[in-house]
Amino acid sequence: MPKQTLQQKIRRALGRFTAKRIAMILLGAAILSFGIHNIHQRTAITEGGVIGLVLLINHWLGVPASVASPLLDAASYALAFKFLGWDFLLSAGVASVSLAGFYRIWECLPPMLPDLTPWPLAAALLGGVFVGVGVGLIVRQGGSSGGDDALALVIHKLTGWRLSRAYLFTDLTVLFASLSYIPFRRIAFSLVTVTVSSLLIDFIKEWQPKTNV
Repeated sequence: MPKQTLQQKIRRALGRFTAKRIAMILLGAAILSFGIHNIHQRTAITEGGVIGLVLLINHWLGVPASVASPLLDAASYALAFKFLGWDFLLSAGVASVSLAGFYRIWECLPPMLPDLTPWPLAAALLGGVFVGVGVGLIVRQGGSSGGDDALALVIHKLTGWRLSRAYLFTDLTVLFASLSYIPFRRIAFSLVTVTVSSLLIDFIKEWQPKTNV
């Protein structure tokens, strides 16, 4: 079989972008950004993965988040592209643009959920559901909502681990390192939200609808 040219690879990837696939990525981006804006940001629930690593680097090395975040995301996407190809990169691009757009929409609106700051466990559980469902829908379409997803997908592909295990590995590694400057009680609620979201992402990605025979 002749080797495909770069143009052919891109054309083939674009050909797999159906209206349904784009709609599901948009829905996932809307759900994810809604949960982060209305729950995580308001209740100060921290994250694992690349987001948590950015905060860790900023605290100990003084590197601004505006510098560390794009660098880490770019490295994660470059690694994912090497193993997952153009289809992943294009899907991730649609998801990233969609997320930015939906974040802007939610920022222009008043809070749409009650403030759960007095109930951190409820915030961690509900926040994990929004993140898990939103990211799960995006990942199911072969995309990524950020460097966290890209890194987890690469680990999943290279090791054969379940996707939930790959997410938990990256999240827990960063969260445990964050104990060097974040109180354990706050980290405990983050462990709840990343566990819930990881399990939901895995479930949604692998879920197969029943068909009548």
